[in-house]
Amino acid sequence: MKRRIFSVLSLIAAAALPLQPAFAQEKVLRIAMTASDIPTTSGMPNNGFEGMRFLGFPIFEGLIAFDLTTTGPVKLVPGLAEKWEQDPADKKVWIFHLRKGVKFHDGTDFNADAVIFNLERIWNKDSPQFEAAAAGIMRSRIPLLASYKKIDDSTVAITTTIVASFFQWMMPYMIITSPSSWEKGGKDWGKVAAMGPAGTGPFQISKVVQRQSVTLVKNKTYWDSKRLAKVDQVILMPIPEANTRLAALRSGQVDWVEVPPPDGIPSLKQAGFVISTGSYPHVWPWFYNMSAKDSPLKDVKVRQALNYCVDRKAIVGMLNDTAEPSVGWLKPNDPAFGKPENKYTFDPAKGKKLLAEAGFDDKKPLSFKVMISTSGSGQMLPLAMNEALQENLKQACNVDVKVDAVEWQVLLNASRAAPDAAMLNGAMGLNVSSPSSDAGAMYRYFAAANFSPAGSNFEQWKDDKFEDAFAKLAAATDQATYDKYYAEAHERLVDNPPWLFIVHDLNPRAFSKKVTGFVSAQSWFVDLTLVDLK
Repeated sequence: MKRRIFSVLSLIAAAALPLQPAFAQEKVLRIAMTASDIPTTSGMPNNGFEGMRFLGFPIFEGLIAFDLTTTGPVKLVPGLAEKWEQDPADKKVWIFHLRKGVKFHDGTDFNADAVIFNLERIWNKDSPQFEAAAAGIMRSRIPLLASYKKIDDSTVAITTTIVASFFQWMMPYMIITSPSSWEKGGKDWGKVAAMGPAGTGPFQISKVVQRQSVTLVKNKTYWDSKRLAKVDQVILMPIPEANTRLAALRSGQVDWVEVPPPDGIPSLKQAGFVISTGSYPHVWPWFYNMSAKDSPLKDVKVRQALNYCVDRKAIVGMLNDTAEPSVGWLKPNDPAFGKPENKYTFDPAKGKKLLAEAGFDDKKPLSFKVMISTSGSGQMLPLAMNEALQENLKQACNVDVKVDAVEWQVLLNASRAAPDAAMLNGAMGLNVSSPSSDAGAMYRYFAAANFSPAGSNFEQWKDDKFEDAFAKLAAATDQATYDKYYAEAHERLVDNPPWLFIVHDLNPRAFSKKVTGFVSAQSWFVDLTLVDLK
């Protein structure tokens, strides 16, 4: 711990040093992340979606991209593919027509061979470039991919395991790294990460200082001239402790902090700092370990009861209104929320009644362990929030919860483990903040085909009505049908809950007055090309 504190303080001190005259005119944006370490820099970042936010999409691109330029609902736009479509003869086959003339940061050509190289890196364990760590992350985000082939230099076909109208929403996560980077790194992904591999994005990695920082520089020859970055450099620093991030911002060592401590927000505003919040598809839940041997959460009444026992408004108040209550995977104002039978208000009497029906009362109280993180992507203030939840559940419904706090990446690894895996240390719940953005994400987290440890359905939750609705959604060819069955599927997530729904994050960030142009998209991700410094 002392070494970690020393590294953070050393980094902040280094950031405070005056710029050398040769670089005095450069615009350098300094960002404090919530991660406890820099996300991996091999072209497939870990540390959840914070890794993708800062060391994924700004540097490496997918065939399809998210439009992050507005505060409206995020749309899909062409990325490294100019267009794509389902094959009329076989709806499992998607054809991608690649953008021509694109260069990687190292000057080599982007083409179909580069796409196949990256697909082989993830889906072919016998390929020389296979990387197990990257494969574990990517396969969980794109669980439907069955096969792929090059049609010609600018066309690739990808086949899915089932007909899936929502598959296109998964494809932005398949980001592309230059095959030459792997060659230059001696065909060793660890060495590739140390030197910073080449992508095609508006920024490129220029320097990696392990456990301290990553420096990105503007890609002046980026293929989309309309999206050239406005700043010359971005320095990314992992500062997991919220008050340390706050101190770094106040002292001018950084320009931007992710998740400022809520109790510091009023004083930041008074001092002239800019606070950004906005609705985005993010839910902060507990994943129920309902398939572990002897799990008390196997009973749907217990899972429902806990959802009635949580005082969500108290948690929101503690967070200084930087969150809103969550009573389902989607927000209640989402058209796809549907009309579930259960409406989760703070109702301890109803919660106790359901617990009693499941065999838990004052003589035999419900007791279980939850694994949480100390910080991390989208985790908000996990220590304080979970301490409040412990007290809330004990006082409201006599539920005893023990907490096991681990590092964020350890928790992410646990969320891909089998229900009785030793690494869970007996945890019957995991506090993993997660996207609630689209049907593709819903499929990843809840479809029976994605049971852990192979997929993201950690709970091994299976609901026949959900499966039926989702099959109809997957085959939908018109928006009305798609929306109808999306809502029916969501109703099952509420009435037969695989999660304890707690809050939706409002994505708080704090900036110095120098930062301009930031757009709070309804997404986990941001468009760094829009950001400028005055």
